[in-house]
Amino acid sequence: MSTEVRQMFSSIAPRYDVTNEVLSLGVHRVWRRAAVRYSGAKEGDRVLDCATGTGDLALVFKRKVGVSGTVVGTDFCPEMLQAAPAKASQAGLAVDFQVADAMALPFADASFDVASIAFGIRNVDDPVKCLKEMGRVVKPGGRVVVLEFGQPSGLFGALFRFYSRTIMPAIGGLLTGNRAAYEYLPRTAAAFPSGERFLALMDQAGVYRERVAHPLTFGTSYVYVGTVR
Repeated sequence: MSTEVRQMFSSIAPRYDVTNEVLSLGVHRVWRRAAVRYSGAKEGDRVLDCATGTGDLALVFKRKVGVSGTVVGTDFCPEMLQAAPAKASQAGLAVDFQVADAMALPFADASFDVASIAFGIRNVDDPVKCLKEMGRVVKPGGRVVVLEFGQPSGLFGALFRFYSRTIMPAIGGLLTGNRAAYEYLPRTAAAFPSGERFLALMDQAGVYRERVAHPLTFGTSYVYVGTVR
């Protein structure tokens, strides 16, 4: 992953959680629960959450898989991970957090039942390579789950684009001191393939026998689920 993206996330890491809560009006929590539900994760499963950031999705997965299950959260930016262990400890949840690149995961083939990435795949240098790598570490019949922004249409889409291009950079810049980061994030979300176009990327990875897209909040985001061959 590029040095520039790593530096950007490093700069906003201390205020990332509060900014995310404000900008999403808390809806990100609903989306993460949907991702876990669509993943089919169950008690006792072993889950890998890539680009885990401060650990939000990893914690939702841990609640799902229970004490008998295992959750590993990885991120390429150490600063983003700093808050994750304390957050897990405060919630009484045991999650293993590690620094790792989603395109070069330090795990053996077929190590996990589920691998996930939330709002991170558009920031990797090669999304298809990332999808292939995530599929590599998942057992045959297991699932790779991607939660990512979409491009909603119609009136709601117009309002969402206005919010993303004007309100988000202003508030994000105010809260973190890095307006450029909150111009970059919605810009990349608007340009990244969604819906059928993202499913085509999953096909290019060549490791999924089935894949499906679940739109959330009028297509503002999607949960993509690929079943590994």
